[in-house]
Amino acid sequence: MPIHERDPWRRAYFAATSCPADIDIPTDDADAYRWNPSHRWVYNKLRVAESQGLECAPHGIQPTHYPVFSKPIFNLDGMGLGSRLLRDADAYELHRQPGHMWMTYLVGQHISTDTAVVDGMVHWMGHARGLPLSGGLFDYWTIEEVPRADLEAYCTEWIRANLAGYTGMVNFETIGGRIIEVHLRVTDQWPDLYGAGWLEAVVQLYCNSTWNYREPERRRGYSVALFGPHGRTYSHPDDAVLGDVAALPGVSSVQITFHNDQPALNHAMPPGGFRLAVINAWDLAAGFKARERLTRAFGLNAPFTGSEGAAARDGLTGGAASGKTHALREPQYRPGEAVASHPTKRFHTRSRR
Repeated sequence: MPIHERDPWRRAYFAATSCPADIDIPTDDADAYRWNPSHRWVYNKLRVAESQGLECAPHGIQPTHYPVFSKPIFNLDGMGLGSRLLRDADAYELHRQPGHMWMTYLVGQHISTDTAVVDGMVHWMGHARGLPLSGGLFDYWTIEEVPRADLEAYCTEWIRANLAGYTGMVNFETIGGRIIEVHLRVTDQWPDLYGAGWLEAVVQLYCNSTWNYREPERRRGYSVALFGPHGRTYSHPDDAVLGDVAALPGVSSVQITFHNDQPALNHAMPPGGFRLAVINAWDLAAGFKARERLTRAFGLNAPFTGSEGAAARDGLTGGAASGKTHALREPQYRPGEAVASHPTKRFHTRSRR
């Protein structure tokens, strides 16, 4: 079952999905970059900005106005790391460094869009809307049940113009209807919320270059994050606690999103906080209830909403704070390693209904 997943807490999403041994499906950007030499230029964020006519340049070319948004041109290990808002020329001079770029500071809704593509043509799209906190954190993502006509038209045209010949999944990160990141991979944070048969359709996309998803009526879902402050030592809750949380009505799955046997510094995290868990749910109240229980299990008094100090330091207080930060370092992982070789005990799931 070579759906390749680097984060052990997410491998259970894919373990039950049959996939031929000679088909490789990436969920991680390092694998997607290596396996798509003709299209991996999309990981160059400067080129992505240029492709849309957005004002941008590498550090070393001073912006003509402020504020602008700064980030690494390439970053496959934790998207959003090293990003910051530059409010003036002094901030630019302080933070300028090789390998970074600046671009138009975008405002508006932060949307993650998963796209099924066959030979450069779009066959399916699904959208999730992020609710940002300070310090590059997200409170939760709403997996939407309705289309976004304008955004879909924009991304479809971008794919037609830039990804001719590509077949596979594409994930877009957009703010205010403009693309900030492109990933040549399947989503790995909420595949259980796309409905029965979706992962099987993804496998057929990579096996046969066809998209035959018989989509049931779309349901709204929620991917709720739990963060804690940096500078603490955290341990995984007991399995009994996780089982009770996963069994709550309306909860689809629970992930504990860090390695119990590694120090915090080994994890790529946003500046505002340390991500402890993700709860996928069909009901937002159920997701919040599950988060409250896990909050107590981690010894916190309340869900952490981000370090304002870190946010101010890194300029991440605006709506365009960062990209998703789900890619965590796992030193033992070897790029290209298949899901089946690493079972995990820190993922709990229940029926989609």
